[in-house]
Amino acid sequence: MSSSGKTEAVGAFSPFAHTAFALLWTATLISNIGTWMHDVGAGWLMTTLDPTPAVVTLVQASTTLPVFLFALLAGTLADRFDKRRMLIVINLCLTVVVFVLALLVWQELMTPVLLILFTLAIGTGAAFMAPAWQAIVPSLVPREKLKPAIALNSMGINISRAIGPAVAGVLIASIGLAAPFALNAASHLVILAALFLWRPTDLPAKKSHGSLLSEMGTGLRHVRHNPAMLATAVRALAFFLFASAYWSLLPLIARNAEGGGSELYGILMALIGTGAVVGALLLPRLSKRFDADMTVRIGTAGTMAALLAMALSSAPVALMAAAFVGGLSWIAVLTSFNVSAQTALPNWVRARGLAVFLMVFFGSMSLGSVVWGQIATILSIRAALVIAAAGLLFGMLVTRKFAVGQGEKMDLDPASAWPVAPSLNDGQSDDHAAMVTVEYNIDPADADTFTGLVREFSKERMRDGATRWDITQSVEAPDTWIEVFHLPSWAEHLEQHERATKSDIDLQQKIKELDRHGEGPVVRHYLKPE
Repeated sequence: MSSSGKTEAVGAFSPFAHTAFALLWTATLISNIGTWMHDVGAGWLMTTLDPTPAVVTLVQASTTLPVFLFALLAGTLADRFDKRRMLIVINLCLTVVVFVLALLVWQELMTPVLLILFTLAIGTGAAFMAPAWQAIVPSLVPREKLKPAIALNSMGINISRAIGPAVAGVLIASIGLAAPFALNAASHLVILAALFLWRPTDLPAKKSHGSLLSEMGTGLRHVRHNPAMLATAVRALAFFLFASAYWSLLPLIARNAEGGGSELYGILMALIGTGAVVGALLLPRLSKRFDADMTVRIGTAGTMAALLAMALSSAPVALMAAAFVGGLSWIAVLTSFNVSAQTALPNWVRARGLAVFLMVFFGSMSLGSVVWGQIATILSIRAALVIAAAGLLFGMLVTRKFAVGQGEKMDLDPASAWPVAPSLNDGQSDDHAAMVTVEYNIDPADADTFTGLVREFSKERMRDGATRWDITQSVEAPDTWIEVFHLPSWAEHLEQHERATKSDIDLQQKIKELDRHGEGPVVRHYLKPE
């Protein structure tokens, strides 16, 4: 569907008309306030336990590394099982972990190692939740409201970022370091209540035939051969690797500022969130003037300005302005990437595809946190921020050919246009490896056009489950061409029939028009024996 038309006419707050979206959005907002309070508390707690930059930035790395490690597994599970039940179980576990953490902080038993271990555990829970959370969004609102729904989710995160850090700073100064962690544990109860109230009607569990590893591989191959999704991942890597600098170093920037402390840290985090909220409200106007790719470029330039401002001044007012601009730019880039990823993925692989995006996002943030901490330790915080700003410019120039938002022009609804597959014979099993051949009769004058189209169509075969693909020409009869693709199982091929999208069928139809068989290309199916 084009990015113009009825999508642009949809109001920024129209998703709230859908009860399920409004319920989960509100619960997530409350939970995220607790999460941001927790993050501020953990970052500041580490500055009291061990204030060296290399150690402080490990808190940010411990939050993001588990998502990089486990997101693909989590996405595969979310595509296989009931997402609601999965989210309930994970939130129950997280509630217990965060409560124990709060208790240890209250009893002053926390150590740097323990804090990092708890942060890793909480990050692992977040890793297993994230793909499922993102994958359910298209089921809560109609497709034409997907973009404002994603923007509202991002805005909710940043409203919580505006509230949570400021409250955390006050609580740390007035009550103690245990307070943010205790309230975070309570916020998980709100999410659990919303999940118990929500009754999805269109999220059946995926009937699974393959192993987890096989389905994880299918997800990776889909992203690898999905140009719109691949471009999004490449651009995200080039941005988040360098933008992570001010996130990981912000506790130290606040600590070293003129009259700095935990309250300034909370204020800076709150201003990042405030800037992001303002940015979310301005995005509908921005999207009417600029496409997603240009929006990312504008947001990248704003992030560069924020990094340089933090590097060149230690005055609280300058840091506050930089934090606001950083939040404004962050929401423009992050929302554009999220929309680009969502619109590039069909429903059957959405959680796995989003998991790959999350791996890029959190992997970049985790690696960046470690790198910028080391650079700040060896050189200085100021040098690390300047280098990160230069890296953003370099990354934007190097990846300029990878356009963001390509999927908005594609129709990824199932086409249901493939013929019914033949039934298996006695003794044949649907878990055996499969091979499919497609024989075409092509006029030699059309050979170049045909090979160009069929090679482009090979990406669809690989996106939808094939592990290998090839095209060959007969020596005895040069007008005969054989397309061959392999699949891990017959069951995977049956699912291929359901995965072909309307955009895929348009290209397939162009190939069929070149074929000179009376009833179309000749398709044959093969199974590997025991």
